[in-house]
Amino acid sequence: MNYKNLTDKLVKKCLQNGADEAEVYLQTTRNLSIQILNGEIETIKEASSHGVGFRVYVDGRMGFSHCNDFGNRSLEETLKKAIAFARLTTPDENNILTANHGVTNIEGLYDPEIATIAMEKKIDMAMELEKLAMTDPRITKSSGSGFGESEAEIYISNSQGISKSYKSSGCSIGVSVVAEKGEQKNTGGEYCSRRFFSDLKPLEEVAAKASREAWELLDPKMIKTQKAAVIFGPDVARSLLGGVIAAVNGERVLQGASFLKDSMDKQFASTLLTIIDDGTKAKGLSSSPFDGEGVPTQKRTLVEKGVLKGFIYNVASAGRAGTESTGNGSRGGFTRLPGIGTHNISVEPGRHSRNEIIAGTSRGLLLKVVTGYGINPVNGNFSGGATGFWIEKGEIVHPVKGVTIAGSADDILNNIDMMGNDLDRNRTFAAPTFRVSEMQIGGR
Repeated sequence: MNYKNLTDKLVKKCLQNGADEAEVYLQTTRNLSIQILNGEIETIKEASSHGVGFRVYVDGRMGFSHCNDFGNRSLEETLKKAIAFARLTTPDENNILTANHGVTNIEGLYDPEIATIAMEKKIDMAMELEKLAMTDPRITKSSGSGFGESEAEIYISNSQGISKSYKSSGCSIGVSVVAEKGEQKNTGGEYCSRRFFSDLKPLEEVAAKASREAWELLDPKMIKTQKAAVIFGPDVARSLLGGVIAAVNGERVLQGASFLKDSMDKQFASTLLTIIDDGTKAKGLSSSPFDGEGVPTQKRTLVEKGVLKGFIYNVASAGRAGTESTGNGSRGGFTRLPGIGTHNISVEPGRHSRNEIIAGTSRGLLLKVVTGYGINPVNGNFSGGATGFWIEKGEIVHPVKGVTIAGSADDILNNIDMMGNDLDRNRTFAAPTFRVSEMQIGGR
């Protein structure tokens, strides 16, 4: 089926049936999941699906409906429902569609090799990954390993004349294991996701990290309540900085529900902190030539040396703010309306190695796991449970569990005093190791 022609045709159908403006978002997907446990195949699931969402405006009122049946009758009934729903809603002058016909050229979004690799090889990879993770004598049980892959095609057309599409792929491997010592049990896991099959990390590397994550936190000791340095590694950076990303959401800013609402072009964090959102990165897991509304993606600096440089908007929120969409209209598939979201987030690296940051810390906590919601994007408060390693005189001395860390965004972000150089740009939220000079740590 020619999906481009179909989406163009459906836009015209919406207009013929009474819509003033119409957008058609069509998605096709194929997913494969292989799960292994104790050397046996637990499940193999492969499924293909497709669906289409209709967003229409009638007298400034919005209606939305969707279906996964591409029969003529179903499609016509669904678009008529969207038009009927629109007539029941409240008008909004910002109910508009993009007229931006541009497309960002991005390399490496689709790997045709993934679908051609034999199923047996993918099963063998998952089995071998589990086997490798279990070779460490400190590992006692497997929680399972797996291989996954996906392919998707997106088509979007609207009554402003845009008609765009792209194809993407992805694959992943992962494993989880358990280490036991007496009554103690600890689980560790690791995974790797890439656009291209050939870019997946070696199985040995993934297995080794999963095993280490499990056994290295055995025999923890409690520490007393105190103020000390806290080191955030790449795996937990999002627990802190995710609150900053939420606070630059343009809709939150308009609602006054962001602690950064009045901080544009002002210093609010350490000069070591620069945050970039890049929807154009080659092979980026969250890259795309256009966002969920058809607006071309960009590479934008959100925070530059601690100064807030930009908020993120979709079409509607940009209209309310009197600006243009930043290409951050996110869409969770054909069943969803556009929201606001980032693409590939990265924190610019500094000049210190992870080991130098540890060696330069006389007393502090190196985080491995943080629970909770991180920085509250509304008021900037931060608190969470923490697991990691205690550092004395520049050396790790023992694991720590069951403590809490807390502070305000203003204090925490301005007290970032060391930024690492261990940045893995393959993550969708990539940050190096960094140190906050002092935080409140709650222990015994």
